[in-house]
Amino acid sequence: MNKKWWKEGVVYQIYPRSYKDSTGNGVGDLRGIIEKLDYIQSLGVTIIWLNPIYTSPNDDNGYDISDYQNIMSEFGTMRDFDELLSGLHRRGIKLIMDLVVNHSSDEHNWFIHSKESKNNRYRDYYIWKDPAYDKTGTIMPPNNWGSVFGGPAWEYDDTTNQYFLHIFSKKQPDLNWDNQVLRNEIFSMMNWWFDKGIDGFRMDVINMISKYPDFPDYNNNIAWLDNKTFMNGPNLHKYLKEMYEKSLKKYDVMTVGECFGLPLEEGKKMAGEDANELSMVFQMEHVDLGSGTYGKWDIVPWKLTSLKDIFNKWYVAMEECNGWNSIFLMNHDQPRSVSKFGNDKKYRVESAKMLATMKLTLKGTPYIYQGEEIGMTNIAIDTISDYKDLEILNHYKEAIERGEKHEKLLSAYNYKGRDNARTPMQWDAEENAGFTTGTPWLKVNPNHKEINVINAENDANSVLHYYRKMIALRNANEALIYGTFEIVDYSNEKIFAYFRKLGNTVFFIMLNFSENKVRFTLPDSIAHSKVTVIISNYPKPETMQPDSEYELQPYEAIVFKGALKM
Repeated sequence: MNKKWWKEGVVYQIYPRSYKDSTGNGVGDLRGIIEKLDYIQSLGVTIIWLNPIYTSPNDDNGYDISDYQNIMSEFGTMRDFDELLSGLHRRGIKLIMDLVVNHSSDEHNWFIHSKESKNNRYRDYYIWKDPAYDKTGTIMPPNNWGSVFGGPAWEYDDTTNQYFLHIFSKKQPDLNWDNQVLRNEIFSMMNWWFDKGIDGFRMDVINMISKYPDFPDYNNNIAWLDNKTFMNGPNLHKYLKEMYEKSLKKYDVMTVGECFGLPLEEGKKMAGEDANELSMVFQMEHVDLGSGTYGKWDIVPWKLTSLKDIFNKWYVAMEECNGWNSIFLMNHDQPRSVSKFGNDKKYRVESAKMLATMKLTLKGTPYIYQGEEIGMTNIAIDTISDYKDLEILNHYKEAIERGEKHEKLLSAYNYKGRDNARTPMQWDAEENAGFTTGTPWLKVNPNHKEINVINAENDANSVLHYYRKMIALRNANEALIYGTFEIVDYSNEKIFAYFRKLGNTVFFIMLNFSENKVRFTLPDSIAHSKVTVIISNYPKPETMQPDSEYELQPYEAIVFKGALKM
């Protein structure tokens, strides 16, 4: 068992723009985070992941970076950053930052120079291709790849009569990782941040850095993962190993790679203990549950067994390669976890606690997104102008032009849109939820009058206090960190039950994912055994000796520990 601080840690993700505004301009900033360091410490978390704070024109809220070694003026200064880093380290909290190097901003000096001519040192920092032409001689993009944010993934530049690739916004041109000089620039920038004292990177869409060199058309007649286009390209592992050699192995740091469409075997190559690539990956399969045949906005019901399948297969895969998993239910790109995986109405508190129990008892490093610890929910928006997300705004324009209905689109956005996670942190019941004294950059959820940190602090049975207990429980029990994971009654569509075992220590966890009472047949090793109730989101005695069946309340979570008959 190879112990690491990042395996034992609990991560708290901060989206700075929406956390705390210290200036009254409606935008969260670094000094706002500094104001809340004691609160963050009180949670018991040991790692902070900070979304991008670098200089950016903000076409995609900071994921379009124009200077990797400066701080966005809206967020503060490098002196503010240094104070934040020092304040975290004094409190025993490590900091990982966002590394966005699949693409840059089109306002980065590299791209400004790259556009000037075909023959300059920066031209090959990006991916440029000659046009294609149809039978009539009309100019066309080099292939049929589409942008994640809608429209073609190629933008024509008449200065040099070529197209540049942008898998995301046209203001986010893709970097050309086949260029050794570019790679060295990126590794040097990473080392600069490590030398400042940061503790790691979350790597944005890192499995997209290697494209297939012949740039084939996307084939709509085969599965998207079978297409050889801009993900999991032939040089992915070569480049990550080079990153490890030239940067990562020099420091005691944590890395986690965001990977959409990551095959299991590729994940093992990236996160295996001897892979010399990454500490862990964000596989995104479970957050895509509920997406239908026609993609993200085609909303369909999801099944608990599908969630079990995903967690279990990645657990098995990481065991096979001595790797490590990340455990998360949401982030800045996903809807609120209690709204998607729980019940954000009648059973908001119970289901938020149930999800916290799951996240902090599965094997892997748990990630908590800001506001998740108080049970923040999706927001109901009925006017498209209230959305700020580029993905939604582009999709809405195209969908309306296709004749889709406004009401159906808004319903889908309210369920799965990225702005659900980005509404300002709800600190109190006052105007703008204590986030800002000005006009917030994004609408505040009206339910902040009920759901906020102050109310949660004053309620002994709140989601917040439960999170603190769960984090402390994980921190105090190696079996919940390094122990084995074994699902019980796999086919059950209402109950997620599993063992965590390490040596003679055994935990048994039961989670009810339904709004009904459910009777569950206990394993023989637990039935009629005396067990200690470690934690539950319903009042329970300290010890129990359950019969062969146990009745779970709606969205109940319960953790047993004891001398179980194994």
